[in-house]
Amino acid sequence: MSPLFLESVIALLGGILILVRPQILNFVVAIYLILVGLLGLLQL
Repeated sequence: MSPLFLESVIALLGGILILVRPQILNFVVAIYLILVGLLGLLQL
């Protein structure tokens, strides 16, 4: 899978989680940034 596809899936899931539970915004943003950073470092 390409990194762009994985980033898109992660962003979509994060957006849905924020819509369902706005209280977890900080948590979702932190997880998104960590995952995208790891994808960039590992060149997946």
